[in-house]
Amino acid sequence: MATKGKFEPKTPVVLNPPKDDPITPEFLSRCNGIDSNLCYVAIKGKVFDVTGNKSYQKGGSYHVFAGHDASRALALTSTKPEDVRPDWEDLDDKEKQTLDDWMTFFSKRYNVVGLVTSPRSASTPA
Repeated sequence: MATKGKFEPKTPVVLNPPKDDPITPEFLSRCNGIDSNLCYVAIKGKVFDVTGNKSYQKGGSYHVFAGHDASRALALTSTKPEDVRPDWEDLDDKEKQTLDDWMTFFSKRYNVVGLVTSPRSASTPA
């Protein structure tokens, strides 16, 4: 069903090797383009640096995702603030496929800068 190259960026993007640095939810929340110059969005715990994309900056159409794990909202194709949360496991197969498609889309465009730690794990200096 998926077309090969369906998620390829219009302009080729050179990405750095993905990092697996631990990123606390608190640090992620500050990477919203307002409290920090950094702008990050996480999907299924993987943190993407979207700093260069104005859509995720203040006033942008996707700013609601900035500084959050937006897995559920992306799976639901929603920009409602109440849907911007990390839980997605209870979604149906179609929504999970949509989320996987977003993961592919982001993976081809943005550098992975780390992984969100669970709130109870060892904290990372912020």
